[in-house]
Amino acid sequence: MAPITHIVLLEFKPEVTKAQRDELSAEMLGLKDNCIHATTQKPYILRSSGGSDNSIEGLQNGITHAFVVEFASAEDREHYVKEDPVHSAFVKKLFPFLAKPTVVDFTPGEFN
Repeated sequence: MAPITHIVLLEFKPEVTKAQRDELSAEMLGLKDNCIHATTQKPYILRSSGGSDNSIEGLQNGITHAFVVEFASAEDREHYVKEDPVHSAFVKKLFPFLAKPTVVDFTPGEFN
């Protein structure tokens, strides 16, 4: 099983307050401990990190927040995206605040 890196890039709507962005960001990072696999009954996200943009390059194209979530396998990522009720509830809560979500997944070292 190859690990999967899941990158989430967010552009919030202009009317979203800092307090709302902070709350949603904390909840996103909290998924690491709150997403429990149905089979093992244990957290299955290996690592999760993220924060608000502070790049000096000026190439953000509206993206203000980035998160990196690592899974041990494609199967764990699939469970997270398609089946995990905690993740699904968070996505449902998050989407109304977003102008543009972007998600990119990759297996480290694989270039097709």
